[in-house]
Amino acid sequence: MDRSMEGHARSDRPPRRSAEAAQRTAAVQERVQALGNILADALAVDVNGTDLQTLKRAHRRAPPTVSPADLEAHPGPVWDAFVPHPPVRWWGAQRRFSRRLADAEDRFAEAIERHRASEETRRERVAKALREQVEHQRRLDEATAEQHARIDAYERAVANRGRAAVTRYFTKALDRLPDPLDFPRRRKVGYVPESTLLAVEWDLPDVSVVPAEASYRYDRAVDAVLAVPRDPLELRRLYQQLVAQLALRALHLVFGSDRYGVVDTVVFNGMVESVDLTTGQTVRPCLITLRATREQFEALVLDQLDPVACIRHYFAAEVSRHPEELQPVEPVLEFDLADPRTIEAVDVISEIDARPNLLDLSPESFEHLVHNLLTRMGLETRLFRRGTDGGIDCVAYDPRPITGGKFVVQAKLWTRTVPPSAVRDLFGTVVDAGATKGILITTSGFGPTSYQFANGKPLQLIDGTALLSLCHLHNIPARIIPRAS
Repeated sequence: MDRSMEGHARSDRPPRRSAEAAQRTAAVQERVQALGNILADALAVDVNGTDLQTLKRAHRRAPPTVSPADLEAHPGPVWDAFVPHPPVRWWGAQRRFSRRLADAEDRFAEAIERHRASEETRRERVAKALREQVEHQRRLDEATAEQHARIDAYERAVANRGRAAVTRYFTKALDRLPDPLDFPRRRKVGYVPESTLLAVEWDLPDVSVVPAEASYRYDRAVDAVLAVPRDPLELRRLYQQLVAQLALRALHLVFGSDRYGVVDTVVFNGMVESVDLTTGQTVRPCLITLRATREQFEALVLDQLDPVACIRHYFAAEVSRHPEELQPVEPVLEFDLADPRTIEAVDVISEIDARPNLLDLSPESFEHLVHNLLTRMGLETRLFRRGTDGGIDCVAYDPRPITGGKFVVQAKLWTRTVPPSAVRDLFGTVVDAGATKGILITTSGFGPTSYQFANGKPLQLIDGTALLSLCHLHNIPARIIPRAS
């Protein structure tokens, strides 16, 4: 290359590199804008849930098994086609005509017989094909009726708040929804019928989803396009904004999909699967947890609020302060305590099931069971004598630093929903006793008003489902079977 050409290449390089820097900056800004529009994009799509009746297969008709040619009788032989021409008038013609006539009669008789046999075969073939078509139609009708019956039973189970049916309904509803960008698709749901609560464990993208580069610039001194790093505080702000949007998006999808009105409260736990750089092990910390009632959610104007302010101050959500360090928060409800895979078996009434029915216990025996459970969980516990507890059935002490403390416990052996007044009374007891936390354990469930009151307060509500899960985890045989009315 001569000097003039080399000089021309050098003079052309800065504009090209500057254009490259501008292009890469635009791509980063587009990505950040897309992350900021996650909630708005979700709101632009109608979410109505699945009408299970639409899953019914249409009635199908068995395909015809008879060819159109076989449906009508084939015309038989006609004598005019066989009869010989009349003889001419010369000697011997009559005898030859007689022979031809006899031969024609024989061939006509044979044709008639062949036609009769062919028609008999055709009729048999048509009758067999029609029988096969009728049988095929019967099998199709039976399969359709069976599928319709399954859908009807499924719909009844969902409408009647069956644990497995509602869990399946929302699992399929959420799996059908597209995920934005390249986000993880792992999610689990568990339904708690006693409290009409749906627990959702949802995998979130980690902080690397936010571009670490704020922009790009061309550096003439080194003749290279260099990244301008994003300020760590800005990176954290953008990620927390994204996480808040994803939480609100999940609430929007769940409540919007609830065509049958079976969910009054949603617990959302946002998890991140990543590698702990200090140990190299895979970890799944919870970076956001919140509990929302339908009444709370329906009061929101989602396209006008600040997602972070909403989840923190309105829903009293716990959000990791340092998500880039995978700093976890404690879920308001561990998903395992609502996981139907560990609970469903206790819903089956079996005469050979030896596990005690908690509803058959006396209130005092139930308090002793709760005491035993807390002890197996590693807490130091002390029971109060009935009637002298001042609203406290048990006091538990967690010796761990930071997360430990004094817990006051109330045990409610109830079959009806625990009223909000009981939760408010527990909070008053916590304050009066100077306790770290109040725990209300029941064999029944809680309503949305109770959950709404407990949000942001040092209260833990353990319904029948969570109680059975804890018993299962700590090898205490138990089941909850409502008494016959």
